[in-house]
Amino acid sequence: MPKRIPPLTDIQIRNAKPRERDYKLNDGLGLYVLVTKSGGKLWRFNFRLHDKNKTLALGAYPALSLTKARAKRDEARQNLAEGFDPGKLKQENKQQAQENQSNTFQKLAEEWLIHRIDHLAPRTLEMIERRLRRDVFPVIGSTPLSELTPKIILDKVLMPIETRGAVDLVHRIRSTISQILRYGVAKGRCDRDITTDLRGALKPIKHKHHAAFDKENGTTDPNKVAGLLRAIDDFEGSLVVKCALKFHPYVATRPGELRHAEWQEINFENKLWSIPAGRMKMKKPHLVPLSEPALQVLRELHLVTGSGKYLFPSIRSTAKPISDNAMNAALRRMGFTKEDFVSHGWRAVFRTLADEILHERLDIIEAQLAHQVKDALGRAYNRTSFIKERHQLMDRWGKYLDQIKPGAKIIPLDFKVQVQ
Repeated sequence: MPKRIPPLTDIQIRNAKPRERDYKLNDGLGLYVLVTKSGGKLWRFNFRLHDKNKTLALGAYPALSLTKARAKRDEARQNLAEGFDPGKLKQENKQQAQENQSNTFQKLAEEWLIHRIDHLAPRTLEMIERRLRRDVFPVIGSTPLSELTPKIILDKVLMPIETRGAVDLVHRIRSTISQILRYGVAKGRCDRDITTDLRGALKPIKHKHHAAFDKENGTTDPNKVAGLLRAIDDFEGSLVVKCALKFHPYVATRPGELRHAEWQEINFENKLWSIPAGRMKMKKPHLVPLSEPALQVLRELHLVTGSGKYLFPSIRSTAKPISDNAMNAALRRMGFTKEDFVSHGWRAVFRTLADEILHERLDIIEAQLAHQVKDALGRAYNRTSFIKERHQLMDRWGKYLDQIKPGAKIIPLDFKVQVQ
């Protein structure tokens, strides 16, 4: 019967002196300390797998204590019992740890910024990158995505910004972090957007000073339009409603036409939305050219609702679109009264600013709004009239909205608008 090896003690290991050659201090069950001639004390575990003798390096004493070394040995023995090679598992875990350390928030954010180059105005992209480098990267940029938590984002990034009184900014940065993490989910770099756990943790934005229309004279103010666009970006309600709010300014259709939009009506390749006659006020089919910003909203939305009928399905039943009050109710939640703005108001905004800022032809604008437009002989144009010009108009309109959204100082206009 083989002689039983007595377990080691800390005193034995501490008192072990180097010799002319390396030697072992056995603890039992394959675990031992290799005392090197240079004075090192290294934990090793011997095991046999597939008729081969193997050795697993566990660590160095005293950094790895006797108790922890035994725990690692027991874990390796359990892996063996389950048919796994402890050595290969260690290599895989080390590789995974290295990948996690290199998969940082800043690297993902920089990749996301490159991804957004073709979808955002250069000025907007520059502003977002500046915010990230000033307020985000210094505190969580080097944090591996696997270690990032809602509390870290709240405590290290958001609360310091909120404390200095930048309430509007903190919501925009939270929204940017959310977009970056959603991109990470799509790329398989992280599991989910953890900023959703922070809803209600920040002070709400007071939007009452960002009205798009002046109640007394009905004028359209680009600065207020920009404020409304930013408020929509920061909206924390239903994702479907938020996408409807974001999409609406780029197309300026009537709310009912928007709510009932179906995926089969969207042609991504030709950048067109075909609205059937039955949903149009004038009971004639209508084509809506889609700018790149509008298409970007639809691409993101398609990941969520693309398998169904409607672009903007009701939360209660995907067989129905969102209610006729959904978007206006969201505006009320953001602080806009019905005197400030209603979703139908985007038509007035579009007509006025496309005329007075973009200097587009009124007949092209009216055709885009599906208003009755007649030629010199009194004949009404059909739905394809000015389609090339309307594509150009909507591209310019989409770029214009993205340019004013960051909040650059714009001289207010004073033009009466009346759009039905």
